[in-house]
Amino acid sequence: MSAPDERAVPVNAPSDEEVSATMNKGYAPEVRERLERDAKEIIGRYPRPRSALLPLLHLVQSEDGYVSDDGHEFCAEMLGLSKAEVVGVSTFYTMYKRRPMGQYHVGVCINTLCAVMGGDQIWDELSEHVGVGHDEATPDGKISLERLECNAACDFAPVMMVNWEFFDNQTPDSAKQLVDDLRDGKEPSPTRGPKKLCTFKEASRVLSGLPDGLAGDGPSAAGPSLEGLKIAKANGWKAPEA
Repeated sequence: MSAPDERAVPVNAPSDEEVSATMNKGYAPEVRERLERDAKEIIGRYPRPRSALLPLLHLVQSEDGYVSDDGHEFCAEMLGLSKAEVVGVSTFYTMYKRRPMGQYHVGVCINTLCAVMGGDQIWDELSEHVGVGHDEATPDGKISLERLECNAACDFAPVMMVNWEFFDNQTPDSAKQLVDDLRDGKEPSPTRGPKKLCTFKEASRVLSGLPDGLAGDGPSAAGPSLEGLKIAKANGWKAPEA
């Protein structure tokens, strides 16, 4: 396993409280109305309101680009929870960010298989190329990077994701070119899934349970993922009867 990234927490980085104080002054009435409308739709899907906390955290992240102090308070109010309960959940999961992410959030898998296939080198070169570390965004707000423990796509290692869409079989050079294309507005197509990349905020909205209509676009499995199935069919193998 690779050593932790020393740039993950810059020396002069503002605290989470400072980020919230400077970037959020409360939701505007029209934003609050829209968020409440979406939140009520999401909450209505669950037998107990508090069960909707995870999707509601994605919802407020889709508004701010991270889970802000206002977002914590909004979720608490909508679900009848204390703010402490909401913060305890949002800070437990790495998918909820504590400071603004970029328009394109780029994740590099550095878990075992991806690491030995080149993931560590991709991370090192990409981080140096972009000039930011783990969960940091570029000054222009275009790109943020994250060291991911697993993308669940070992058969395509080393793998990267952009706003949770797959970019398979990467190299240091292809990773840097991908980020350069994103910064230049070229929007390269993912290897699998929809051909169009959404933004980080749009991806968060989808994860909240509000679909964008692209779930069925493109292949979800391909290449190595299907080899076992092909061999089974060729040999007439079937799963044991229940």
